[in-house]
Amino acid sequence: MVFKGFNRGLKNDNMTIRYEANPPKILPGVDTDESITKFIKKIKIISKKVDAIHLTENVLGYQRVSPIEVGKIIRKEIPELPITVSLRVRDKSEKEILEFVNSYISIGVSGILILMGDPSQTGKPDSGQIPSKVVKSLREKKIDLKIELYLSISNKPNFSKIGKKLEANPKGFMTQVVQNIEQVQNLSDNLKEFLVIPIILFPSEKNEKSAKFLNLDLSSYSQGFEELVKEAHKITGDILITSPGDFSGLNDFLEKSFG
Repeated sequence: MVFKGFNRGLKNDNMTIRYEANPPKILPGVDTDESITKFIKKIKIISKKVDAIHLTENVLGYQRVSPIEVGKIIRKEIPELPITVSLRVRDKSEKEILEFVNSYISIGVSGILILMGDPSQTGKPDSGQIPSKVVKSLREKKIDLKIELYLSISNKPNFSKIGKKLEANPKGFMTQVVQNIEQVQNLSDNLKEFLVIPIILFPSEKNEKSAKFLNLDLSSYSQGFEELVKEAHKITGDILITSPGDFSGLNDFLEKSFG
């Protein structure tokens, strides 16, 4: 998926870069409205350098402002910016999932990544929902005609064991964080019928905590990060960059490399 007409500030024609944004945490003693204002300000800044935004939902199970709430604001403040969102299903009923999906459709979200999600930190029990089954069910309801449906996939999957995901027939797959071009090529070669969106973690000292959690070695690609980004795009046509601990570092990188 290339959002033609949205390649603002990028030197390469049709180069689609998405930015993964985690909505603010809801914390005791913290003004949530102020947190939302700061969040939207960052989105406005980075939107000048990327082609689309991906909003996560309750990363690591922590309670955060709903992507629906911030999505509405982004649609109003930056109407030309395409938005995709993550939707956790492990703590939602079938009815709740459908309500969330319809809400995203109503505000003009272009796609949804259906994923299991991490266990809730608030103790909310699992609902038993499986991402591939959810996508299949939504497609049976013709929801995919209104919004694009995505599933997640490992950065090095056993392709003989992902039959259920393939049968669900999503629009495409957003990968786990990749760290070399071989992983991207392997995914692309084996998923030719689907859009593949590699997720790449910006190599920065401020992202070391995230890297360790994901068992990534940032040093393995930090020197050739720009090349990794460009080569991944050549292969898939669409990439998602995440930088949870270093907004400024990624913003500067995009300005210097693609500004």
